Amino acid sequence: MYGLKKDWDLEPRVRQFVLADYQSNVPRWCPGCGDSAVLSALQRLARDEQLPPEKTVVVSGIGCSSRLPHYMKTYGFHGLHGRPLPVACGVRSRRPDLHVFVVTGDGDNCAIGTAHWIHAIRYNMKMTVLLFDNNIYSLTKMQTSPTTKRGDFSYTHPMGAPLNPLDPLSVTLAITNASFVAQTIDWNPMHVEATIRAAHAHPGLSFIRILQRCPHYNPMVWQPLQQDPSLIRLLVHPDGIPADDTVRKIFKNQLEHDPADLSAAKDIAAATDAVPVGLLHRNVNAERYDFATAQGLTMETDERVQAIQAEIDRFLV
Repeated sequence: MYGLKKDWDLEPRVRQFVLADYQSNVPRWCPGCGDSAVLSALQRLARDEQLPPEKTVVVSGIGCSSRLPHYMKTYGFHGLHGRPLPVACGVRSRRPDLHVFVVTGDGDNCAIGTAHWIHAIRYNMKMTVLLFDNNIYSLTKMQTSPTTKRGDFSYTHPMGAPLNPLDPLSVTLAITNASFVAQTIDWNPMHVEATIRAAHAHPGLSFIRILQRCPHYNPMVWQPLQQDPSLIRLLVHPDGIPADDTVRKIFKNQLEHDPADLSAAKDIAAATDAVPVGLLHRNVNAERYDFATAQGLTMETDERVQAIQAEIDRFLV
């Protein structure tokens, strides 16, 4: 009717996402599992940053933590054991418009997935990697993992793990082109959320090791740190993970650390007198492989067909 605004003239509706827009199935983790705290932090980040669910994807491998994509009302890819990072790199290379999160565990990432871990860090493609580390294989019921402490009991080593554990922080910091390496603890939700928020804002691959409780299969693993906060060394710096007064009051053992100092970060990771929590290293100028893989994404279908045909013609005899 004349004078009335037609449907195609209407302004698009402004979308406002709430927490329920990111909450899917009821988590099936054991009561007291640290995974739940990280899931809640990730959902709050998505709400606060207003990440469109259809523009967000969570990729995981195999393990207790890798069930997380089922509990996010976004796109998810529950991949093969040790393979979440190559899947995520593939997603990032073809869909640079998506917000990519990777969920993996100390077994999934640091054992069968080690090679992918190394090269994904070197590629430095824009994504946030969350390593849940409880020092044990929990999904398969308590076997030694690469991060199990020497002497700790498991069903594969009933007399105690015979070797010193692998340190995910030291390994990651030693990889060429590492650009963001942080550590947090699942029993302090404020620090977890602040760490994930800083990681998501980073222009490259952000790697977060999360010390995660497993109350069923490894209940004692982080108990000393929970009972005595002085065993945790809180890294503070204007360019680091923001720590409010509440966090600083709990963790009085603090160290002023500039995350641009890679050498100091390696020393902090290797220290045995306290466990570092905060941002160890950040380099916003590190090279990014996803800039190279984005070439050709704007080509039209006809152009793609012509390019493929031209390559095929090169092999004509």
